[in-house]
Amino acid sequence: MVKDKIKASDFRVTFRDIDMNGQMFRSTYIDRAEEAVADFWRRRKAQSDDPAFVTGKVSATFHEPLKIGDVVHTHVGVSKIGGKSAGFLVRMTRGDEAVAEVEVVWVAIDQAHASVALPEELRDWLYSFLD
Repeated sequence: MVKDKIKASDFRVTFRDIDMNGQMFRSTYIDRAEEAVADFWRRRKAQSDDPAFVTGKVSATFHEPLKIGDVVHTHVGVSKIGGKSAGFLVRMTRGDEAVAEVEVVWVAIDQAHASVALPEELRDWLYSFLD
């Protein structure tokens, strides 16, 4: 069951999102997951000591193909919190049916693009969404 406090949003599969077999491109799952994580992140007011982030890893598990016109609900939770990174799990459902999970791991960096530790306040905020 998805927790109420996890950010959720919907999207509809459009013609441009489907391949020649009528299924949504696998890359579109990743695009939509990254959009959902960015939307989730907007719920937090930026702090002066916040680091910048780069995507360190993306992985996906596909259960059922999506087709044109399908309405998809995305649920975002924090899957892991490391010293220098945070993982977000984006679950995609069509009605009550699980269609995919995409994990996106962000790595904190400084202006020189070196990895840095997550500030304690940020880690505490992320823990409130740990899935």
